[in-house]
Amino acid sequence: MKKTILFLFLISFFTPKIVAQEPKNNDELFEKTLDYKSGKITLPEGDGTLNVPQGFKFLNAEQTQGILTNLWGNPEDKSVLGSLVPDGKGVTHSDSWMFVITYQGDGFVKDDDAGDIDYDDLLKTMKEDVLTANQERVKEGYKEVQLVGWASKPYYDSNLKVLHWAKELKFGKDEANTLNYDLRVLGRKGMYNISAVAGMNELAEVKASIPGILKSVEFNDGNKYLDFDADTDTVAAWTIGGLVAGKVLAKVGFFAILAKFGKIIGVALIAAFAAAKKFLFGKKDQVVTRPQEETALLEENNSTEE
Repeated sequence: MKKTILFLFLISFFTPKIVAQEPKNNDELFEKTLDYKSGKITLPEGDGTLNVPQGFKFLNAEQTQGILTNLWGNPEDKSVLGSLVPDGKGVTHSDSWMFVITYQGDGFVKDDDAGDIDYDDLLKTMKEDVLTANQERVKEGYKEVQLVGWASKPYYDSNLKVLHWAKELKFGKDEANTLNYDLRVLGRKGMYNISAVAGMNELAEVKASIPGILKSVEFNDGNKYLDFDADTDTVAAWTIGGLVAGKVLAKVGFFAILAKFGKIIGVALIAAFAAAKKFLFGKKDQVVTRPQEETALLEENNSTEE
């Protein structure tokens, strides 16, 4: 009990001092803890390889998850495999952004409907789905989100077997809207999801990087899209239209939408908690993570979607 009271006191004691410091100092200290990589990266899931494109640097799964959750205020997501951050930028700057990489091994996605989709009609349905999901977002303590519209209409590259599109999102009463630019690299047994988390003012910069990103993630031989075997392989329950609509992401529900906010205060609070915990328990500094509250909710969303 004494330790609990002391811990709460230390949080109230440390936090104002840290927040009062120059944000730049906190940013620089945090950036120095990040271990960026370049070159060829073997992705931990999906039997694929990432060739870090020119102009970017790679962060592994653990570091990316910490940034998204503790620094940018998103729900915890253990499916994240890593991220690509633009050279010359960190993750604590007001203009920072990144591509987040995940994998879904849910089967071979047929692309027969790619040229037949009315994306304006699809957008209307997606807006309704987002509004419905807001009830759970608010319940879990996150801001409401509004799907404003397409920032870039969906496009399917039938040669590369890559689908990409961009959504403009508004979180709560935030003045600046958020950009989610999504790419799906299709393979024999699943797909890699590459999602840019940025502000709308970074749209031009994100779009300019898409040609290099499109070719940066590849499935290894034997697992490419053209290696599909109709006699032995599983076919996914959705097609191109389902990917854009987000039906494939029903299992993560509203958590599929990523935001970019709260970075500077995030660094300060992380430092405060780490300092207090080290003082009390003598443990090494560690990033405080969100409790894994969403498991039961996600299972409920799955059953509802079915």
